[in-house]
Amino acid sequence: MFDLIQRPFLQLASLVLASIVVVYEIDRRQTRRKHALLPPGPPGDPHGKYPPRLIAKWIEEYGPIISLKQGRDVLVIIGRHHEATQLLEKQGACFADRPHTVAGGDILGRGMRFMLLSTCDRLRRFRKAAHLHFQPKATLAYDADQTLYARNVILDLLEDPDSHQLHIKRFSGSVTLRVIYGKTTPTHLTTDPYLLHLKRMVPVVQGALLPGAYKVDQYPFLRYVPGYGRQLKRWGEEEDEMLMGYMNQYKSQITSDSGPHSVAKDIVTRTVNEGNFTGPETAYFLGSLVGAAFDTTQVAISTIMMAAARFPEHQAVVHAQLDAIVGRDAAPTFADWDSLTEVQAFILEALRWRPVNPFGAPRRASKDVIWNGYCIPAGATVFGNHWSIARDPEVFPEPEKFNPKRWLDSDGRINDLKAFSFGFGRRTCVGSNLALRSLYIAAATLLWSFTICEDPKRPIDDTAFVPGIVSHQKPFSLAFEPRLDVEILKEILSSKTG
Repeated sequence: MFDLIQRPFLQLASLVLASIVVVYEIDRRQTRRKHALLPPGPPGDPHGKYPPRLIAKWIEEYGPIISLKQGRDVLVIIGRHHEATQLLEKQGACFADRPHTVAGGDILGRGMRFMLLSTCDRLRRFRKAAHLHFQPKATLAYDADQTLYARNVILDLLEDPDSHQLHIKRFSGSVTLRVIYGKTTPTHLTTDPYLLHLKRMVPVVQGALLPGAYKVDQYPFLRYVPGYGRQLKRWGEEEDEMLMGYMNQYKSQITSDSGPHSVAKDIVTRTVNEGNFTGPETAYFLGSLVGAAFDTTQVAISTIMMAAARFPEHQAVVHAQLDAIVGRDAAPTFADWDSLTEVQAFILEALRWRPVNPFGAPRRASKDVIWNGYCIPAGATVFGNHWSIARDPEVFPEPEKFNPKRWLDSDGRINDLKAFSFGFGRRTCVGSNLALRSLYIAAATLLWSFTICEDPKRPIDDTAFVPGIVSHQKPFSLAFEPRLDVEILKEILSSKTG
């Protein structure tokens, strides 16, 4: 009797086991076949951390697209302009997803960090809200505030030029908190609790985006091991408490008809009236916008100032156009934007010369993509490497040469050249319109006010950046020579901006 019962069970078990072996073998062969078609690349761990210049060397050696693999894990790096356009722009739907990250996405972000969201309903709702608030017409509402904050930078520099990087951080923090939360009171780097929180948490979150930052992303079961990720979880709890607390702190202002226009005010109003977001979704959506905008903007403006000091001949060209169009009796405004093409070109070249995000942001291939006989397999992590793409000699001749003229056509207008400074395709930075306006008014006001020079006693090392998803300048020295009498300059910049 026992044998009669046991025999069918063993047969079933054998059948299940055989099926598993067959499926595994088919999958293994398919994976091997796909991996045989991978773009060429150096030996290396796809979870490793590689400096931009090493990746650029690999691109020159192996080709415009390279790959690194270990087991089933595949990293694909796109390093040339044409390939980035063909794949990340024209086939952007195949690369619109993000790799799932346990550390950054689940533990630190509670599954609600905007930048790390995979394709899902929450991402669609977040993107729809972001596009609504950062479309070109919507960003015009903040021009007066941005102009005021840019002028405050000049007044700060006149008092304390050695702290130029801190003044730019204050500008970025002021703009960001004004736009997102409607904060109109003065913002101080050393006392504002949100900015102090950002100073601690932004490097943590950005670090979690780098391949191989945390083993739990390779081995998700580790999150359930007692004691593992204790610090990560503490950071996640701190982040959650801060974001929810900050949103609640401003809720009375946000929901008041008399409060200033802001992203938060509109989002909270819509959440109350339409139920678009939950409370935690609202807090994380707003917090994600603040974290991204604050950090990238201040790094970009510091890069523009560094470039002005390093390339005085190009700074002089900008000065000449500012003097011809704006004059010396009033500071630049957004009304001068279209005419100040040399300022725009200088900004674009600075972002190409030292990309804010040299690695790019990680994508996930949602299906097998065939390109020139190679296969980028579904599930591969894909980076559009900004450093290498911005140095594509076919598109940017003499790529190591700083040359703002490459961005101007024969009539002196901005051409249609792209360096993808704000990303690619469907995952392009949603705040790019606001960011460009911030960079413009800051750069125009700085260069109208000063000749920015290297300190001869402390020359600039323009390769001294801290590696990361956002590459921060190490401390560097600048000298600021006012371009008109200091008292007159103060008087002009202290007048109302309208």
